[in-house]
Amino acid sequence: MIRKKKCVAMLLAGGQGSRLYALTNNIAKPAVSFGGKYRIIDFPLSNCVNSGIDTVGVLTQYQPLLLNDYIGNGQPWDLDRAFGGIHILSPYQGKHSSDWYKGTANAIYQNMHFMKQFNPDYILILSGDHIYKMNYSTMLNYHILNGADCTIAAIDVPKEEASRFGILNTNPDNSIYEFEEKPKQPKSTLASMGIYIFTAQKLFKYLEEDNSDPNSSNDFGKDILPKMLKNGEKMMAYEFKGYWKDVGTIDSLYEANMDLLGDSPKFDVTDNSWKIQSRSPLAPPHYIKDGAKVTNSIIMSGCEIYGDVENSILASSVIVKEGASVKNSIIMSDVTIEEGAKIEYSIIDENTVICANAKVGEPKESNKGIAVVGRNLIVVSDAVVEGGAMIDKDVSNGGNK
Repeated sequence: MIRKKKCVAMLLAGGQGSRLYALTNNIAKPAVSFGGKYRIIDFPLSNCVNSGIDTVGVLTQYQPLLLNDYIGNGQPWDLDRAFGGIHILSPYQGKHSSDWYKGTANAIYQNMHFMKQFNPDYILILSGDHIYKMNYSTMLNYHILNGADCTIAAIDVPKEEASRFGILNTNPDNSIYEFEEKPKQPKSTLASMGIYIFTAQKLFKYLEEDNSDPNSSNDFGKDILPKMLKNGEKMMAYEFKGYWKDVGTIDSLYEANMDLLGDSPKFDVTDNSWKIQSRSPLAPPHYIKDGAKVTNSIIMSGCEIYGDVENSILASSVIVKEGASVKNSIIMSDVTIEEGAKIEYSIIDENTVICANAKVGEPKESNKGIAVVGRNLIVVSDAVVEGGAMIDKDVSNGGNK
């Protein structure tokens, strides 16, 4: 008897994430820290396991080292399986050629041998830069019941934002009759989430045709999906009603983090019925000194708070020394904020030191934007980093003015 999997997931995690600037200079976008405890890739991986999908190919390309180390053998997500489990899929040297992944469709095409070894009935394509909780098995059942060749997850977006997305125009039965890629005058507000389920043999056929087309940009949204629609394949929209955020920009990453705060957060990561797993660092419980002030914030293990923290998220092993304050900010792991330093409306990446009396960021009301300081940096004493600045090297006393 041939061993097989009903559905194999392919997670596109190779993007450079250039719109995240200093946060992705040295790491892949899906490896960026989120919510104090997680990395972005934890969400699609946890969704897979919670949905009963135990075979996942993670396609990496740009700066994959930290991401590969983080994923390891997949054990935190229960993906260390003898048959299936998690597999890191990087571009490689073939017998006749070697190519970087040219586009989303080409990345999947280059790994057809991986998918075919599991003889799957269906292929789930995922992006590695979205924050959400979704039951893919419900979407798969919808795909099967409708006899679809391709099903696209979609979410209703505000009309003023629709021109930023690929828009699906559908019939009353949710079958798709038209795609519009970032239309200036959208006919609907149903936006593609970049989550696709294909009937496997149909996908393989279109990937092979696309690879042999010299005029193709080898992209799902621009090439594969429009061609399937043109050829009359049955394509369905699966409308998703929950929280979903594309965290491909500094603003959207900041907003998604802030959505975790408050007594009734917009996005709840503490729900044990749909657990988000992560490879959390081992650290002692956090310590808040008498007289320190912490309000409406998430403080992870290993943190030491001697100053003030307000409306912020602190990842593991952050130290906020006496007289220092952190407001409306995201501080990633192993950051030290020394005496008298002021952080406001900022994102500080891992292993960075903000020295005594330095000032990073400005209130949101200044309209200058979020200040971002990259990983492994030093902002020296008394330096000033203005609101909206993107810092990827050490900051001297002159600061960023």
